Amino acid sequence: MTEVATVRGKIDSGDLGRTYMHEHIFTMTADVQQNHPGEWGEEEPRIADAAGKLRALAAQGVRTIVDPTVIGLGRYIPRIQRVAEQVPELNIVVATGLYTYDSVPFFFHYRGPALGKPEPLVEMFVRDIKEGITGTGVRAGMLKCAIDAQGLTNGVERVMRAVAKAHHETGVPITVHTHPGSRTGLDVKRVLCDEEGVEPGRVVLGHSGDTTDCEYLSLLADAGFVLGMDRFGINLETTFEARAQTLIEMCRRGYAEQMVLSQDASCYIDWVDQELLPVVLPQWHYLHIGAEVLPFVRERGVTDAQIETMLVDVPRRFFETAG
Repeated sequence: MTEVATVRGKIDSGDLGRTYMHEHIFTMTADVQQNHPGEWGEEEPRIADAAGKLRALAAQGVRTIVDPTVIGLGRYIPRIQRVAEQVPELNIVVATGLYTYDSVPFFFHYRGPALGKPEPLVEMFVRDIKEGITGTGVRAGMLKCAIDAQGLTNGVERVMRAVAKAHHETGVPITVHTHPGSRTGLDVKRVLCDEEGVEPGRVVLGHSGDTTDCEYLSLLADAGFVLGMDRFGINLETTFEARAQTLIEMCRRGYAEQMVLSQDASCYIDWVDQELLPVVLPQWHYLHIGAEVLPFVRERGVTDAQIETMLVDVPRRFFETAG
């Protein structure tokens, strides 16, 4: 067994149970919320609403979620702690890292490498993992970076290499937001693995289910990566049926042992007007996998054993290989 850091403390990896590997509780723009709190609304109703949605998720048999909300997505751990207190039946693993598709925040422009000094991002990430986040005592159990259609910009590469260094120092695994349509998983392989020495099996390539290109996904799985089939309920890049058929085909090819499932859902997001949310993201809701995805794929040949592998065995193994 391996100890895994959660919001309420460490647990044994064997106690993770059914795990959704990519679920944001709140996704916000922190400086907007701080300066224009009316955009957020009342704190107590937001926390109660999030706790209620997570209790419903736990009632379906989900035991753990990984929340990869980091700098750039509005991470605020004291709020997550308050939610976790109300849902003791659910483990919540939080992350450290930085989310950008382009440049790093201005704060980092004239720090570290620009002055010939060590990368401050590495120190920040390691502190979150070893000491805890912002005095809360909550330790990050995952590292997070991103690469999207813009590709390997200077900022994206800087963060990716900092994440790799923090991984080597701590042994904490990595999740990467990727854009399969641009085949950015290959950039991740080159930078994180070929050049920085991270083992592919320690990396989840997020949003892999956004593509129907199973040859591309098979190439990454054969390299050893874990594929995040993690946007069930978000029908932007593709349809529900296409996303599910990709999962079915990858299981048929024998890759259930290298895939994890999730929804990438948020109890609250601030980058879409809440009144427009049902129109912009009409399928985005929290109960999608258990209620719709699993019955759909079972009827088309995915076995209960494969489902258990993706929801239980792969997440456990992913955390148990930590150094």
